[in-house]
Amino acid sequence: MAAGTADPGNVRAPYEGERSVGQLFAAATADLSALVHDEIALAKAEIRADVKRGVTGGVSLSVAGVVALAAIPMLSFAAAYGLQALGLTLGWSFLIVGGAYLVLAGLLGLLAMRSFKKIEKPHRTIEGAQATADVLKNARPRPATKEEIDRALGRIP
Repeated sequence: MAAGTADPGNVRAPYEGERSVGQLFAAATADLSALVHDEIALAKAEIRADVKRGVTGGVSLSVAGVVALAAIPMLSFAAAYGLQALGLTLGWSFLIVGGAYLVLAGLLGLLAMRSFKKIEKPHRTIEGAQATADVLKNARPRPATKEEIDRALGRIP
């Protein structure tokens, strides 16, 4: 027999109710596609709810920040006039309050710098992505063995 021609002796008719390999593949593809679409829909729903909560929290935090910023000048004046009531002149009172704010700003700046120095690359994420890329680069499709095909078709238990 010439190479590339079909051997008519290996062809058999499908059993009643049995699906062809093409039908099985099409069904598996459709099921996988439906699963992916359902997972995406679920992720969108969860993210949408989290975004709404995040927006609400962000707006509340912004309003609280504006109110706190509005209170700072009032508290600063109260502190300066309180120092004046203790016997200091008004100029020295405001200078002491301003200096206290500068010391507070310096301490917060040092705290921020210490936090920034602790920031590292996401090592585990990078390693995981590189490992996945390596696996996908080296992946080669292989043909199914006769035993795997028979097992998939239910000929072998």
